[in-house]
Amino acid sequence: MPFHAITPEQCADKIRDAGHIAVLSGAGLSTAAGVPDFRGPNGLYVTRQYDPEKVFDISGFNRDPEPFFDFSRDFLAVLDDLRPTFAHRFLAALEGNGHDVAVITQNIDGLHQRAGSRRVYPMHGDYQSAHCRRCGREYAGPDIVRMIQETAIPTCHDCGAVVKPDVVFFGENVRHLDTAYDQVGRSDLLLVLGSSLTVYPAAALPEQAGGEVVIVNQGEVGIRPFGTMYLADANLDEFFKGVAEALGMTDVFSCEPPETR
Repeated sequence: MPFHAITPEQCADKIRDAGHIAVLSGAGLSTAAGVPDFRGPNGLYVTRQYDPEKVFDISGFNRDPEPFFDFSRDFLAVLDDLRPTFAHRFLAALEGNGHDVAVITQNIDGLHQRAGSRRVYPMHGDYQSAHCRRCGREYAGPDIVRMIQETAIPTCHDCGAVVKPDVVFFGENVRHLDTAYDQVGRSDLLLVLGSSLTVYPAAALPEQAGGEVVIVNQGEVGIRPFGTMYLADANLDEFFKGVAEALGMTDVFSCEPPETR
């Protein structure tokens, strides 16, 4: 059974008719904003600019956390110069206009929150919070960002142990998985944006969809179509500009996202 093609206008009709919309966003949404790619042909893992076994493996972090914080300083410096894309802002505007929207993201950059989305569930964590590895003290996003920028290895103000941002490493469980299954399972419409659907467990979420599934991604996706699934091999911003026009959401074209970091 092949994927069904879909136009922005048809996607707008599905959004208009949906009671609950779940969104699964992947790396393609972030790279469109300028965030460095991890797994792509020129990604950080392939080029070995950063060694994933040293940077994102929890055992490696426990042995020596400095490579992760070296990466984090570079990563956060890049984010400082970036702004959410049109697609990010469109999703936030949908929620702001009263649509029931839940965003499940594989990205760690916090761009959904910066665009104004309030119901965001980062499966792979992010830099919005951090915890001491020994005593468990929690640190807010701005605090851990400042600590990363000012010290080689952030340490706890209470006990002196390493403070780790709540980014999910290899060897750790993903976050919000039960919530993700619940949101997708009761959705009337699941939008999969910028994900090749090759990284699990996120790649399994479309199988749990309660309604129709629309995938917008440039390039192949690692899922065989089942039920009624739609696929647009398209630029995310251009596709959702068409969706916004069809929905009469002209304010998205001129709005600037709130700065929350």
